[in-house]
Amino acid sequence: MGKGFKVVVVREYDPKRDLTSVKELEESCEVGSLLVDLMGDPLARIRQSPSFHMLVAEIGNEIVGMIRGTIKMVTRGGNALRQAGGVLPEISTTKLAFVSGLRVSPFYRRMGIGLKLVQRLEEWFLRNGAVYSYVQTENDNTASVKLFTEKSGYSKFRTPTFLVNPVFNHRVTVSRRVKIIKLTPYDAESLYRSRFSFTEFFPSDINSILTNKLSLGTYLAVPRGEDHVSGSLPDQTGSWAVISIWNSKDVYRLQVKGASRLKRTLAKITRVFDGAFPFLKIPSFPNLFKSFAMHFMYGIGGEGPRAAEMVEALCSHAHNLARKSGCAVVAAEVASCEPLSVGIPHWKVLSPEDLWCLKRLRDDGDDDGVDWTKSPPGLSIFVDPREI
Repeated sequence: MGKGFKVVVVREYDPKRDLTSVKELEESCEVGSLLVDLMGDPLARIRQSPSFHMLVAEIGNEIVGMIRGTIKMVTRGGNALRQAGGVLPEISTTKLAFVSGLRVSPFYRRMGIGLKLVQRLEEWFLRNGAVYSYVQTENDNTASVKLFTEKSGYSKFRTPTFLVNPVFNHRVTVSRRVKIIKLTPYDAESLYRSRFSFTEFFPSDINSILTNKLSLGTYLAVPRGEDHVSGSLPDQTGSWAVISIWNSKDVYRLQVKGASRLKRTLAKITRVFDGAFPFLKIPSFPNLFKSFAMHFMYGIGGEGPRAAEMVEALCSHAHNLARKSGCAVVAAEVASCEPLSVGIPHWKVLSPEDLWCLKRLRDDGDDDGVDWTKSPPGLSIFVDPREI
């Protein structure tokens, strides 16, 4: 039976009715060589957001496609607009929608189902006041890039890098030149709002992220020997850095598919040696060929001549926390021109270049008459862990 004349119905996802079919669809749609397991809850990656929605595409009684979306308030940047006299402009915010989890059954591709799902989701965005919509995809995912840029009207906007570092069998050394302090959610929010509120994509509900059960904490690094009063902001004249850690382990698990037996064997050998001789600190390759978990580092920032050193110490601390939790990797996503990226340990072979595409949904609304899609990139972006 041909597939060209089949009627496609797009409707809201019904957990009671659609759960099993959606899970089967997810399993049939590997993202490249990576399989994502949402641990039984298709809404797991979006339900932490302030507003979320999920649609499915159906032919007859068969679910052949799905898409998810969220909406939040963010800043549109402004670091480049800081006045010479230290006077800051008014923070420019907008209502931003996020497209994620687009899947179409392999048998039903090239029928326009993906485009139809995107269009229907954008209708929901518009009804709920979103001014812009964006999507994250890998730079080399040709089909996805064409769908959004050539068929859906999105512009290529930013090219951040997803930095992935293995979690070894051994603990990594945290520099003794650096003191690491765990901040309370209240102090973390004060720091982020004070020093990051002009960063592009900074979420207005940062407090909801920092107090979320999946947020494992925010850590401040300062030079050892330097006094830091609890609740105070870092000294602007010194060096400091901050990161927060998100527990993706409790939301989804990943698995690399299609690796050869030789690669699996070589990876196992590195783990065996690292486990037997941890004092040698051999950089072992984790077992990514079975279901594995990840911790995500977000809110990365800092100032001063030693800021990159502070970030590296924080990443080492995050590695050791992930090791205790049984995670296989720690990851972060930063702007392509982020100066602190030199302090973030990562393996290039595991770190793809992403592409963020942005679309202006309406000309009116909270946009100050300025088209954000045409703005130049700043040095940094704030990556919301709820969207990873």
